[in-house]
Amino acid sequence: MAKLYSKNLKSEQINMNPKTETIDFLLSYSKSLSVLDYNNLKFETLLN
Repeated sequence: MAKLYSKNLKSEQINMNPKTETIDFLLSYSKSLSVLDYNNLKFETLLN
């Protein structure tokens, strides 16, 4: 017989909050990213 290996996720709440350093890094990266469309080409540059 097949065994069931799944867990009941509602009974095990996992705290998945990101660190503030991670949020700051992603926000600063997204602010400095610039995408330019030219003749069906995409150029991505970091404006640092």
